[in-house]
Amino acid sequence: MWIFVSTLGLTLLAGFVRAQSFHPDIPKVWDDREMERFELPLAHAAASPKHVPSEYYYRIPVRTIYKSYPPVGPGQDFDEYLDRLEQTEPEIAFDASKLHTKEDWIRAGKAVFEVPTSFISDGVRSSSSHAFLSRYVVRRKGHVDQGNQSCANCHVRRLADGTIIAGAQEYFAAPPRAGFLPGGTPAQLRATVAWMFATPWLQPDPNTSFASDQELAGYNRFFPGVRARMGASLRWPVQLPDLINVKDRKYLDHTGMVQQRSIADLMRYAATNQGDGYMQALSHYGDFVPRGELPAPTTLERFSDEQLYALALYLYSLEPPPNPNRFDELASRGKKVFEREGCQGCHPPPLYANNKITPAEGFQIPQDHRRKYDIMPVVVGTDPYLAMKTRRGTGYYKVPSLKGVWYRGPFEHNGSVATLEDWFNPQRLRDDYVPTGFNPSGVSMRAVKGHKFGLDLSAADKEALVAFLRTL
Repeated sequence: MWIFVSTLGLTLLAGFVRAQSFHPDIPKVWDDREMERFELPLAHAAASPKHVPSEYYYRIPVRTIYKSYPPVGPGQDFDEYLDRLEQTEPEIAFDASKLHTKEDWIRAGKAVFEVPTSFISDGVRSSSSHAFLSRYVVRRKGHVDQGNQSCANCHVRRLADGTIIAGAQEYFAAPPRAGFLPGGTPAQLRATVAWMFATPWLQPDPNTSFASDQELAGYNRFFPGVRARMGASLRWPVQLPDLINVKDRKYLDHTGMVQQRSIADLMRYAATNQGDGYMQALSHYGDFVPRGELPAPTTLERFSDEQLYALALYLYSLEPPPNPNRFDELASRGKKVFEREGCQGCHPPPLYANNKITPAEGFQIPQDHRRKYDIMPVVVGTDPYLAMKTRRGTGYYKVPSLKGVWYRGPFEHNGSVATLEDWFNPQRLRDDYVPTGFNPSGVSMRAVKGHKFGLDLSAADKEALVAFLRTL
C-alpha cells in the first residue's frame, strides 16, 4: 500500500512539474518579409527604411549577458561600492538551456532589460556620470565596466518616496545639462548628429542645419523625461514612454511607427532599437544609409531571438505600482466630467486609449492606409515636427493611454509640460507661454499646441477631472 501511494505521489508530482514547464515557440525576429511589414511607411514614403537582410543580421555575434548592477544609491560611498563589485565573480545572467518555466524566462528577460550594450572600461572611478544613468557589469573578476544604453536607462523611474517602477518613463530630477550625445570636438558632434538624425530628403535638412557650433552645442542638452533618440531630432527630442501595459498597445512609438500584431513585433522593435538603435543606422532610407558602408557583421553584437523573447515576456509582465490616489467624491465628479466631455471617444476604458493613430497637421492620409491601419481621421493640432520631419515620422501620432498618468510626466510627445494641471492650462496655446517641461535651447517662450479638449472647462471641473485621471 505504501509503495502504491508513493508511486502515485511521484506520478502526480511529475505531472505537476510537466504542467509547470514552459516550451515557448520563439518567433524568428529578423524575417525579411516581416521586417518589411511591421513598420508603417514614413510621411515621405520614398524614404521609408529598408533594413539589412537576415543573412547579414544573423551573422552578427550574439551578446553575452552578464549580471549588471544598478548605479550607487543616495548616501552610498561610490568607492566602497566599486571595491565590493571588484571582488564579485562574473555571472552569466542568460542561459536559455536553464530556463524551464515561464517565470524563469521572465526573470531572464529582466536581465536583458538591465544589461548595458556599451561600456567604459577605463576611468570608471573618476566618471562624473556614475550616479546618473549607468549600470555596472563585471565581465572579469577584479574589473568593473561602466555600462550604458540598456533598456533600464530610459525605462525605470524612481518616485519621490523611493519607489522604483520598472518599465516606467525615466525621470531624473536634474537641471538641464550637457549629455544627449557623447562629447568631443564640434566636428565630432556634427558627425554624430548626421548619422543619428539626418533626413537628407528634406532640404535644407532641419535636423543637421545649425548656424554655428555654439547653437549645436546648445541643443545638446539633457532634459528630464525626454531623449534625443536615434531617428528623432536634437532640436525636438521625444518623451520617454511608459512600457507598462505595452502588451495591450497596437502601435508603438509616439508616431505609431510599429504595429504590434504579436509578441514578435515587440521583439523586432527591440531588435531595431538595441544599442540606441544602431540597427536603424544600418538601414537604407531611400539612397541614404546613416552609417554609410555596412561594417563587417562580426564587429557588432546583437540580442539572440531567445533573449528578445525573454525581454518581451518581461515587458508584458510589468505591473503598475499601487496607486495612492483614492477614488473619492472629487474623482467621482471628475469621471462624470470625463464622460460628459466625450473623452472616452479617444480614451475608452480599460486601456484609456482607442489604439488608433491620428494624422498630424499637414499630412494627407493615403487611401491604402485607410484599409491597412486603424486611423482616427481627426487632426488635434499637435506640433507636427516629429511626425513629418524625422526618420520616425509616419505622418501620424498615436493616441496615448491615460493609464498611470499619476506617476508619469512630463507630458506631450516631447515632454513640454510637467503636470496634468499644466496640460489643461489654456495659456499653453499662447506664444508667450513658458513651458514647464522641455524647451529648446535659446527659447524662453513658445506655444505648446494641440489637444484643446478640456481647456475651456471651469476651474472646479478641471480639478475634478485631474483627480479622476490620477486614479487610473
